[in-house]
Amino acid sequence: MTAIYKRELKSYFTTFLGPLFIGATLFLLGIYFSVYNLFMGYPYIGYALSSVVFLFLVSVPVLTMRILAEERRQKTDQLILTSPVGVGRIVLGKFLALATVFAIPVMIISLYPLVLAGFGTIAFGETYLAILGFFLYGLASIAIGIFVSSLTESQVIAAVLTFGILFLGYVMSGLCNMISPTGNFLTKILGAFDMAGRFEGLLDGSLQMTDIVYFLSVILLSLVFTVQSIQKRRYQISTGTVSMGAYSTAVLVISAGAVVLLNVLLAELPPKYTVFDLTASKLYSLTDETEEMVAGLEEDVDIYVLANEKQADEVLDASLKNYAALNSHIKVSYVDPAVNPKFFTKYTDAMISANSVIVESQKRSRVIDYGEIYQKEFDYATYSQTVTGYDGEGQITSALAYVATDEMPKIYLLEGHGELSFEEEFLAAIEKANVGYETINLLNYSQVPEDAACVVIHGPTEDLSGDDTEKLLAYMEGGGNMLIVTAYSDRELTNFNRILDFYGVQATQGLLIERDANYYYQDPFYLLPDISYDTITEGVLNGGSYVFVPYARGLSVTEKEGAEGIALLSASEECFARSNTEIATYDKQEGDEEGPFALGVASSRTVGEETSQAAIYSSEYIFTQNADEIVAGTNLKLFSGTIRSLVPTETAGVSIPVKNYNVSFLAMAQSSILLLTIITVIAIPSAFLVGGFLVWFGRRKR
Repeated sequence: MTAIYKRELKSYFTTFLGPLFIGATLFLLGIYFSVYNLFMGYPYIGYALSSVVFLFLVSVPVLTMRILAEERRQKTDQLILTSPVGVGRIVLGKFLALATVFAIPVMIISLYPLVLAGFGTIAFGETYLAILGFFLYGLASIAIGIFVSSLTESQVIAAVLTFGILFLGYVMSGLCNMISPTGNFLTKILGAFDMAGRFEGLLDGSLQMTDIVYFLSVILLSLVFTVQSIQKRRYQISTGTVSMGAYSTAVLVISAGAVVLLNVLLAELPPKYTVFDLTASKLYSLTDETEEMVAGLEEDVDIYVLANEKQADEVLDASLKNYAALNSHIKVSYVDPAVNPKFFTKYTDAMISANSVIVESQKRSRVIDYGEIYQKEFDYATYSQTVTGYDGEGQITSALAYVATDEMPKIYLLEGHGELSFEEEFLAAIEKANVGYETINLLNYSQVPEDAACVVIHGPTEDLSGDDTEKLLAYMEGGGNMLIVTAYSDRELTNFNRILDFYGVQATQGLLIERDANYYYQDPFYLLPDISYDTITEGVLNGGSYVFVPYARGLSVTEKEGAEGIALLSASEECFARSNTEIATYDKQEGDEEGPFALGVASSRTVGEETSQAAIYSSEYIFTQNADEIVAGTNLKLFSGTIRSLVPTETAGVSIPVKNYNVSFLAMAQSSILLLTIITVIAIPSAFLVGGFLVWFGRRKR
C-alpha cells in the first residue's frame, strides 16, 4: 500500500494536476476569505468555506477521473488485477494519496484563523469545526470520484458521472423542498444523498456525530464499492467464473445495510451523546441552572411547537431535544399549522407566529411567541432588524417553572393617579420572571391585597389620595415591597412624596441637566448614568452596557430611622436640577439644585420586625420601549433584575440570560487587509501554481 501511495502522490505533482487543484482551491478560498473575513471583518471562516464547496463539483472530477479509468484504458490495471497485493490496500493507497493532496490546502486554510486572532476574538471551536466539515465533505467527494473512476475506462465519462453525482448531493436539499416542503417518504430516502446539507450542519458550531458519521459512511461505502468493482473484474479475469458476482452483490448489500443501520441507531441516541456544542455562547447547550431545575420536574409537561418538524427552527429544535432528554416527564410534539390551524386558540386569543411554543401542565399553560425567542435590535438608519440574541432557553425554562409551580407570586400595578401603562415587552418580562400581575385601583379596596408580593407605582402625574397613601404605608410597614418610578409634574405631589420619604428618599422638583458629555446621549436631558453593583444591576453590568434615563428627576438619600439606601444609578458631579424648565439654556442658573444626584435607588426600611424593600427610579421613560432600544435592551434587563430582586421566590430566581448573537467584528487597518489579501489570493496560490508548472515543464523538456 505504501508503494502505491507514494507512486500516486508523486504522479499528481509531476503532472501539474496536484498543484493546479491546490492553487485553484486556495485562490477561490482566498477571494471569499478576503471579502468576508478581511474586508467585512467577520470572524467566522465558515462563511468563506460555505461559499467555495461548489468547487468540488469541478475540481474533484478532474482530480479523480484518471486514477482508475486511465489504468483501465491503458490496460495497466491488469498488473493490479493479477498482483498479490490486496485490492483493498490498492484502493486505500490511491485514496490516501488524493486525501494528502486535498489536505495540503486544508492545512494552509487552518492557519488563517490564527492570523485573524491577531485582529480580534475568534470562535475557534466553530471555526475549526467548519474546517473539519469542509475536509470531510472533500474526502467524501474524492471517495465518490474514485468509485466512479473504477466503473469506466473513459476519463471523460468518469468526470461527467462524478460531476452529476456531486451535483445531486449539492442541490438535494433544494430538490427535497421542491418535492415536499413538509417531507415525505421519498424525501427521507433522497435526504440520504444530501451532502451539502450535512456540511451546512457543521457550520453553526454544533458538532453532531450524525453528520460526522454520515461523511465517514459515504467514504467507507464508496471505497468498499470501489474494491468490489475491481474485485469482480479481478476474479473474472483469473477464474472466468461468475460466482464472484453474487459475492460482490452480497458484500455491497451487507455493507450498505450495516452503514444505514449505524446511522439510524446513532440518530436515535439522546442528543447529549451525539451533539457537542462548540459555540462561544453555548447556543446549543442548556445551562446548569436549567438542568438542575428540569431534573427536579416531577409532573408531566407537554411542549407543543406550532410548526412542521421538517420546517422547525434548528436552534429551537436542538434546545427542545435537550429538554426532552433531561427528563422523561417532558414530551415535545410538533403541530403543523397547515393541518391544525386552530390548535393554539385553546391557549390564547392572540395571533401567534409559526414556530411559537406552548408549554402546558395540568396546572396552567404558557404561550411563547416565536418573536420572543430571538432578541432583535432595530436599526433606524436602515429601518431593518438584526437578531442579536437567542432567548429560547430563557423563555422555555421560565415557562417550565411557571407551569410546574403550585403558587405564583403576584405584583399589583397601581392605577388611578395618571400612571403610565407598561408596554408589552415589559409585561412579558414580568411573566418571564414567573410573576403574575394585576392592575389595581386602591379606591376599590380596604387595603392592599394580602397576596401582593410587590406594588408598582409607575410614573404618577397626579397625587395619591390620603386614603390610598395610608393603605400603601400600612402595606410597607408590614414588610411589603415597592417598585416606584417618579414622573415629572408641575404639581405638588405631597402624598406621593410621603411614600418616598418612608424610605428616606427625596426627589427634586425639576429635571436634571448633565454637563459632562460622558454622561449623556446627544442631549443633556438624555442621561447615561454610572451603574453601581447590586443584585438588581448584576445583569446590566455583566453586559457592559449603558442604562438610558431621559428626562429624570434627581434622587437623594437622607437619614431615616430604620432605612438604608444605596444609589444604583448616579449622575456625574457636574449634574444639576433645573428649577425653572422654561429656561432654554443648558447653563446652570440661580436657584438650580446642585448635585450629585442618584437616578435609581435600592432602599429598605425596617419597622418592628418587618422589612420593606424598594427600588426607586427617577424617570417615567426609563421602562419604555423607546428608551430600551437606545441601549439595545439594557433598560429591560434592569427592569427584569428589579422584579427578581423584589419578588425573590424560587421560580422568579430561575432566569437564564439571553445568549448573545452579536458578531464581534475584526478591527483591521487597511494596510493589513491589503497585505493579507495579496498573500491569500495571489502569493500562496501562485506559489503552488508556478512551482508545479516549473516541475511539470522541466520533466516535459527531459
